[in-house]
Amino acid sequence: MVMGTYRPLKRRTMQWFSKDGPMVIFFPLILKQLFHLGRLYPWPKPEHCPRCGSHRLWGHGFVTAYFDGFDQPFFLKRYRCPNCRCVLRLRPSGYFKRFQSPVATIRCSIAQKTKAGHWLPGLSRSRQCHWLRSLCKRIKAYLTDTWNLGAVAAFDYLLMKGQTPVSRAI
Repeated sequence: MVMGTYRPLKRRTMQWFSKDGPMVIFFPLILKQLFHLGRLYPWPKPEHCPRCGSHRLWGHGFVTAYFDGFDQPFFLKRYRCPNCRCVLRLRPSGYFKRFQSPVATIRCSIAQKTKAGHWLPGLSRSRQCHWLRSLCKRIKAYLTDTWNLGAVAAFDYLLMKGQTPVSRAI
């Protein structure tokens, strides 16, 4: 019996990317239209992949997401880049990644608590406490110990720097 050389099958190597890249694309839309049209909403197709610059993007189905004020999930469009395998999700502007409440509502809640001493009515107290605690943690981590301009000013400053002011990740 003649023994041949063993050559393993070539497997396609998968490249995994962390979620640090620009995988969420924000654009203006009216949530009520999206709610009523569902999957029939005319989503715009991005011109290119924000990670690798490729112009080949494929539709990659939908993912559900909840937003405040609506009791049913929304269908958000996804695209996939065949070159770098990045999955892009379109999301309405005015919201942070992984947050159900608009940025303006979060800011108003923090302003209400710091100025008047009570939370906004109609929103969960635990969520509002979460936002304020997260902001205080980020103030301690990213701003100097002598920061005395207040929580709302810190919120605006961190937002201007491109950060999510109420994110737990440091």
